[in-house]
Amino acid sequence: MSDVEQRLTQKVLASLGQCGNPRLREIMDTFVRHLHAFVREVELTEAEWHQAIRFLTATGQMCDDKRQEFILLSDVLGVSMLVDAVNNGKRPGSTESTVLGPFYVADVPKRALGDNICLDGKGEPLFVSGRVFDEQGAPIAGASLDVWQAHEDGFYDVQQPGVQPAMNLRGLFTADQDGRYWFRSVKPRHYSIPYDGPVGKLLAELGRHPNRPAHLHVIVTAAGYAPVTTHIFVDDDPYLASDAVFGVKESLIGRFVRHDDDRRAATLGLGNPFYSVDWDFHLERDPRSN
Repeated sequence: MSDVEQRLTQKVLASLGQCGNPRLREIMDTFVRHLHAFVREVELTEAEWHQAIRFLTATGQMCDDKRQEFILLSDVLGVSMLVDAVNNGKRPGSTESTVLGPFYVADVPKRALGDNICLDGKGEPLFVSGRVFDEQGAPIAGASLDVWQAHEDGFYDVQQPGVQPAMNLRGLFTADQDGRYWFRSVKPRHYSIPYDGPVGKLLAELGRHPNRPAHLHVIVTAAGYAPVTTHIFVDDDPYLASDAVFGVKESLIGRFVRHDDDRRAATLGLGNPFYSVDWDFHLERDPRSN
């Protein structure tokens, strides 16, 4: 490192001394050190620096209330899963977490147990059921399950306004007194993350595919327990080993069973044949609630 380079880095670090927020100062101090070290290590050219600025600008321009390109960038670089790993070291037996994804929507409609979240009837019928437990295996009555998934064609409802019904394949369920939940949907399919923007172009340049294995998203919450943002992955999906956002964990792969049973399908209010997955969630006590 030249004297000029060293003095510049130290000057920037010294400028942080007036920051009254200790945590912000710690973060920015480390960020500046690593960022300057990166520039020196790769000997970044001015043309490459301008290209990086254009990339970040284009990434921001793709963001709106329906799409978050920066979350997508974080996902494909493994940063989202790294933040998850740093913040969510689950104890054995607790449900593991994974990425939120860029298409989460707040304030989804509350649905009754047994409701069908597929509003247009497209896809292979699916029955999802299970229970919510605490760490000792006791059921958690009244736990909330915020569920969402992609459409049969590989798109979320917010990606296809006017094509899919609003709030298609989304719903908020409340477990019963025994911690049980159940609802109807369609079997998830693998899909491509959006690749029409700068993140997709970056993946192509890197020789990477943009596909995510099929999954259901679920956020499970209950008073006194730490919430968990997680997935239920389909066990026969071809992209389990190469998820574009590195979100697959072995413990989150569910067994999706195919049934050909007219009587049971009619009882469940589904077409035949249909699939089912039985999946339990285990929540940790929130230490802040003690």
